[in-house]
Amino acid sequence: MSKKILITDDALFMRVTLKNILVANGYEVVGEATNGQEAVDKYDAHQPDLVLMDITMPIMDGITATRTIKGKHPAANVVMCTAMGQKNMVIEAIQAGAKDFIVKPFQPERVLESIKKLIG
Repeated sequence: MSKKILITDDALFMRVTLKNILVANGYEVVGEATNGQEAVDKYDAHQPDLVLMDITMPIMDGITATRTIKGKHPAANVVMCTAMGQKNMVIEAIQAGAKDFIVKPFQPERVLESIKKLIG
């Protein structure tokens, strides 16, 4: 059975880019969220094996969403997606429970390395 992944990013281009990488490598994208609140709701609904979470989004940012998801689901695997120069936010995200981070623009090898490390 393929591993289920939830993609969270307010930019459609980033969601499409990630989805293409994941599907081409045998992962199932069970949902896409455009903000942190949607990510929390879709996590509850789909219980994915992993969430790719943007940091900066409207309504609820990725760090708050990660804290919320980890509060309800302590075993959740969250990988933060960050732009260059957001080092302080990455540290805060790790403290919130994120297990790894990947940097935009996405390098397919790095995205897959992070995912494989966490869920195989």
